[in-house]
Amino acid sequence: MSAGVRETPDRKCKLSRVIPPVESVLLIGSGPIVIGQACEFDYSGVQALKALRKNGLRTLLLNPNPATIMTDPGLADRTYLEPLTLEALEKILTAEKPDAVLPTMGGQTGLNLAMAAHRAGLFKKHEVRMIGATPEAIRCAEDRWVFRETMEKAGLSLAHGFTAKTQEELLERVDMLGYPLLLRTSFTLGGLGSGIIRNEEELLDSFRTAQTLAPGHEVLVEEFLEGWYEFELEVMRDRRDNCVVVCSIENVDPMGVHTGDSVTVAPAQTLTDREYQEMRQMAFACIRAVGVDTGGANVQFARHPGSGKLLLIEMNPRVSRSSALASKATGVPIASIAAELALGKTLDQIPNAVTGKTTAAFEPSLDYVVVKIPQFQFSKFEVRDPWLGTSMKSIGEAMAIGRTFPEALQKGVRSMEEGFAGLAHKHRRPTARKEMFERLERGNPYRLFYVKEALDHGMKPDAVCQQTGIHPWFVDQIQRLVVWEARRAVLNAGWVLEGKGLGYSDAHLAKLLKKKPSQIEALRRKAKIEPAFLEVDTCAGEFEARTPYYYSSYARSPGKRRPVQSKKKRFVVMGSGPNRIGEGLEFDYSCVKASEAIQEAGHDAVLINSNPETVSTDYDVSSRLYFDPVDLEEVDAVLRREDPDGVIVQFGGQQPLILAGRLAKRGWPIVGTPVAEIHRTEDRISFAESLRALDIPYPKFREAPRLSAVMHVAEEVGYPVLVRPSYVMGGDRIRIFKHAEALERYLAKWPDDNVSFLVDRFLSQAVEVDVDAVSDGKDIEICGMLEHIEPAGIHSGDSSMIFPPFNFNDAMVERIAGYVRRIAAEFKVKGICNLQLAIYKGTPYVIELNARASRTVPFLSKATGVPWAKVATRILLGESLKTAIGHYKRRKDKKKLYYAKASAFCFYRFEGPPPPLGPEMRSTGETMGIAATPEEALSKARLAAGQEPLGRFGRVYCLQDL
Repeated sequence: MSAGVRETPDRKCKLSRVIPPVESVLLIGSGPIVIGQACEFDYSGVQALKALRKNGLRTLLLNPNPATIMTDPGLADRTYLEPLTLEALEKILTAEKPDAVLPTMGGQTGLNLAMAAHRAGLFKKHEVRMIGATPEAIRCAEDRWVFRETMEKAGLSLAHGFTAKTQEELLERVDMLGYPLLLRTSFTLGGLGSGIIRNEEELLDSFRTAQTLAPGHEVLVEEFLEGWYEFELEVMRDRRDNCVVVCSIENVDPMGVHTGDSVTVAPAQTLTDREYQEMRQMAFACIRAVGVDTGGANVQFARHPGSGKLLLIEMNPRVSRSSALASKATGVPIASIAAELALGKTLDQIPNAVTGKTTAAFEPSLDYVVVKIPQFQFSKFEVRDPWLGTSMKSIGEAMAIGRTFPEALQKGVRSMEEGFAGLAHKHRRPTARKEMFERLERGNPYRLFYVKEALDHGMKPDAVCQQTGIHPWFVDQIQRLVVWEARRAVLNAGWVLEGKGLGYSDAHLAKLLKKKPSQIEALRRKAKIEPAFLEVDTCAGEFEARTPYYYSSYARSPGKRRPVQSKKKRFVVMGSGPNRIGEGLEFDYSCVKASEAIQEAGHDAVLINSNPETVSTDYDVSSRLYFDPVDLEEVDAVLRREDPDGVIVQFGGQQPLILAGRLAKRGWPIVGTPVAEIHRTEDRISFAESLRALDIPYPKFREAPRLSAVMHVAEEVGYPVLVRPSYVMGGDRIRIFKHAEALERYLAKWPDDNVSFLVDRFLSQAVEVDVDAVSDGKDIEICGMLEHIEPAGIHSGDSSMIFPPFNFNDAMVERIAGYVRRIAAEFKVKGICNLQLAIYKGTPYVIELNARASRTVPFLSKATGVPWAKVATRILLGESLKTAIGHYKRRKDKKKLYYAKASAFCFYRFEGPPPPLGPEMRSTGETMGIAATPEEALSKARLAAGQEPLGRFGRVYCLQDL
């Protein structure tokens, strides 16, 4: 019997069944990026499509998200960028006649659409069957009460609870449980509608809210397992009843914080072997009872901190957010294996691509620690108190790998790209005692920072555990950092080596000794203290790994600088880090396309990134993958090992651009637009001087060198004004002000005067335009122009757009194109760029130039049929524009089509009214609509994004300045 596999004799006959042959499969995607359903489903979908095609199947895809890799030509045989509705699904079933539908790769949205189609009889009507999970298995896992009854019949323990459909029924039975309680709903995403209840008033309010989301208005009421520890197992099962655990995951936060919002660790650190084996057997019993027999599932548990009692929480009968994390943590492609299991293969028939010698029937073994840290942006939703609960609020995550928990944790903190050199104090000032206790007790994004601060100030580890509910092992690991820092040794090689083994960066060590990071680095280089680059191999070194998937570590003996042996030229692509509003899936798309283009040109593509959700961090996307923070020290270490022929910073958003200058000073070859020119585009004064010299209009503006000068500058410019802090992404903290009083209130919220601002005259009622272009430094090609639907003042990431523009005459289009050509030539653009303009009273005014890939690159790639990021990459490799674009052809539609982009918002995740849209980006994702008219295209895009569909007749008004 293969390792990790257990076969149940009494069920063998039932499960050792022949799966009917399948020749074509329709995969249902997850739609736009929203909280609870992010980039991980693009990764899962890509994995599944590759696996299906490898097995010779014809693949179909339904997904309206243009930012994804999965919707690119070549992944599926036929791709439908249509709304995820029953109407669209039935049209595809009628036209394509697939044999099967695979809904388990599309998150909760995919499952819900498949179940709606099943209930409507569409699959029976079109003789299509569901694979990966049957309707019965999905209902069993997703319907809270059916799941509870099934688990109890299987002898598995859950928290006590009941269901209620009416307020009367609720109040009659609530006393049997007592407070605190947990309310949960079925078939919902990311804990939506759930909540912790501590009194009757909260109960009635939350019950009414939950009923609006619950199918049949039925809400599950359970005892809340306060203070219990939370765990997850990623489990797979085949048709012969072979089961394996791919990965165990432990939440650092106790029960009460959604697992997507908690810092998590893999493998689980605090379980005894007996507890782990008990949990493993419960997971196998769960997946068997539910009936998932050809795929994977995520099973969640709670463990009592005193008695060790284990209770089952829930199961997801599909690949999930945790599946993507587990895949990157172990090197096991869960979605790919799940797709092959859905076709009827068994675990021992699926080879392990990492080792080439084992199969999927072997459970992975890890000799390192993985830490996931979620990314929050409460300010984008104007949330004052960032408390965490059972409803998910994070919008992305970073993952770090180390040989020890402290090393992985501190690398994870740096991967968040929030300015922290490691686990330190959240604020410069000491936290007040009352606030400290509250921040420890209640879940919040920076809880571990407050744990560190409390320990620094002398709070005992036992007291911290009592206050937070965090397991003592994790608190003790942070206490190790506190004790080590308290020694405050003199600067020497031994001290530096110890610190590096605990995950400290050069910058963090320098701060501890009040030195410069360069001093730490110089000593480290002299002492030959370098990181070792270790492989993620699924087997703890038992077999040789064939996939170059690396992470850096100092936690054992320091590494030696060993350059990579390769006769090919090598180019490093810097990734975009964790998913954020303003820097989302669109940038990962461009990074993947860049990597593909480099390899297609015969070179080695090297990727650095820290996001476990994305396609870019799949081990087979690049020649070599480094799963490390995208910060100066880690990137420099990779470059020293690789000695690349070029470093590409255009595709990963703002962070690579921030590092570009410092990397260039170290002698690394930044290819593309010169770093000095990138800085000129970011410097509004220099940019405006160049526009003036080119005789190109731009909005009147002034620079305020400090906070106290903003009011005076605004009076000079004249209201209304647009005020922005320097060097921001996604319109962060940019505001429009019509009068001085509102501006004064805004400025009062800034902590100090040492901030520079740009104050622009706001062009009210203008129409904005986005233009993407590629250039080789001589010739320029316009990728496309997108006309914004909303008036100027709405961030381009939030605005609806139409391609091609339908309100501009030929003269306006040519005038804008002329501006693009002249500006690109002036700033020596090489590669890709984005120009934003506002048409005001018939005159186009230039707003800004981004000397990098923009959010609209994937959209225009889908609309034109040209992979523009690949074209730009070919140019960066040295090809002329003519040669680079010659590899691809613009698609010529048989009839004129319009392509509309709509934005998806997640305001419903937070209490209070949604904030108004403005120059600060707030959307989490996007959709595409395609039709013969711009109106119909926009209506389809809005429907796909979850917005109210437009009527077939009448007018649509955009209201502004009311």
